[in-house]
Amino acid sequence: MAAAPDGTLYVGTGEPNPGGGSITYEGTGLYRSTDGGAHWTRLGLRDSGAISAITIDPADPRRIYVAAAGSLYNAGGDRGVYRSEDGGASWERILAGENGFTGATEIVVDGDRLYAVLWDHRRTPSLRTYGGVGSGVFRSTDDGRTWQRLGGGLPARGPDVGRIGLAVAGDRLYALVNQTSGPFEGFYSSTDGGDTWARTPDDPELTASQSSFGWWFGKVWIDPADTDHVHVAGVPLLTTKDAGRTWSADATSIHVDHHAMVWDPRRPGRVYLGNDGGVYRSDARGDGGWVASRHQPYTQLYSAAITPQDPTRISGGSQDNGSLRSWGAPDGGFDEYLGGDGEENLINPRDKDNVFACYQYGNCFRSTDGGDTLTYFADATTYERRNWFTPVVFDPRDPKILYYGSEVVNRSTDGGVTWQAISGDLSGGPGDDPVYTNYGTITSLAPAGDGRTVYAGTDDGRVWVTRDLGGTWTKLAEGRPWVTRVVVDEKDPDRVWTTHSAYRSGSPLAHVYGSTDGGRTWRDLSGNLPEAPVNDLVAARAGILYAATDQGVFTSFTGGGHWFRLGRGMPRVPVDDIEYDPSRNRLVAATFGRGFYELRTW
Repeated sequence: MAAAPDGTLYVGTGEPNPGGGSITYEGTGLYRSTDGGAHWTRLGLRDSGAISAITIDPADPRRIYVAAAGSLYNAGGDRGVYRSEDGGASWERILAGENGFTGATEIVVDGDRLYAVLWDHRRTPSLRTYGGVGSGVFRSTDDGRTWQRLGGGLPARGPDVGRIGLAVAGDRLYALVNQTSGPFEGFYSSTDGGDTWARTPDDPELTASQSSFGWWFGKVWIDPADTDHVHVAGVPLLTTKDAGRTWSADATSIHVDHHAMVWDPRRPGRVYLGNDGGVYRSDARGDGGWVASRHQPYTQLYSAAITPQDPTRISGGSQDNGSLRSWGAPDGGFDEYLGGDGEENLINPRDKDNVFACYQYGNCFRSTDGGDTLTYFADATTYERRNWFTPVVFDPRDPKILYYGSEVVNRSTDGGVTWQAISGDLSGGPGDDPVYTNYGTITSLAPAGDGRTVYAGTDDGRVWVTRDLGGTWTKLAEGRPWVTRVVVDEKDPDRVWTTHSAYRSGSPLAHVYGSTDGGRTWRDLSGNLPEAPVNDLVAARAGILYAATDQGVFTSFTGGGHWFRLGRGMPRVPVDDIEYDPSRNRLVAATFGRGFYELRTW
């Protein structure tokens, strides 16, 4: 976001920080509001993927600079540094990247000099490359007509240069450099406008702050009143008061994983901070005294869990805010009962105090007291690889029987205490990326009501079935996009549906398939669904289907093919999970960015 001197607001859409195992959502360009955000007009750059920075020329509010990171999944498009001389009516690209996956993450206007950061980054289902030869710091001294890649001590051009964070205050510049593989490479300082750079002394806290995923941060902020006072985004917030010679870390008074900071020009010393926990304010120049925003209605949820025993009980996994539950919180809201990136959550339909919760990559726990005490069980399963969102499901006949998917199917008959593998590797293998090793995994499991049939789907587009509890497995489909969900009719083990997402492959199309003969033949049920991945499916009464997509929830009364947007009141937000309670005709949706929604169906 950026505000012009006349109060005009500019907003760039899309997520410039790519995820590790999760989806990174692209935007739809740049928008402008002249009435404080009540109404918005799109200004172009529709194919920018993600807009990382907006800078308004302080001498001319109609001159706007934009850093467009580009699509993470498709080459080309509107990526690089753009300038508009007419308030966004038209755009000129003034700095292009070295290749089709080079985008811009920073643009700084400093008098007659321009500084930009370019970054190579690309994602496929099995590959994650967050750096490359196009990554670097660039400077123009002639208003963008020509550009120079800055060296003078910065890492040389090469495939191992990852994301770079840049801050400029006159001739003082700072650059945070990470490796393509994710870890910290170095912190650099320049006192001559970028001509020469010095690597600051190694500091273990600064190095550790980037963990193995420095591409999630890439930000440096200089105190406007003191150029020696600098904050750096990392897992903790890093601070130096002596231009990088020594550092301190704050990982306790605020949430971790930092992304945005701005100084209030009207209140000296007041700083606002944005991180994976929301928005904070400090009146001590960012050196502590943080106060969290009270109302933050934008939780990013991966999952939901409900129980017919108690409609007030809802739990779900949230991005970097753990597993949340609607019971146990002192203020009647939601209480975090397991940390990390909250993933699969389950509530036993026959015992509401028997709950399950996971954090990223299949680290799962069970509880018999509603989550007050948790017992880790994932190490009792068989696995080499586990997906970011590892599936755990109840058997529909007996919730003491559970299934857990790694690259193999695991089964428990004692409520998750002990586990046995009932399949071999159902994927095509881990892929070729030595860094991203959590590919080639099971992404959905669907046990049928006959006690023998289990379906499984994988991230490399395979669908399998066993009709004898793992004695033999039959491949039903392959070559499809990433399987987001497999659903089986509890009363008819031959009636099965699958949903898919090709988003990581660069396609927005919807994919829903159905079979009435146990997967021997399939029918494409996608029909008139919008061009958006389908994340979940519910088969309800009388053949009604509910589909959770990246643009909300849709329903079909004809078993698929013809779909209607379901209900009112939900924005067009990604819905990762929907849960259905047939006893109350109730749906609960977990949205990625707007919290939980509930709907009473017919």
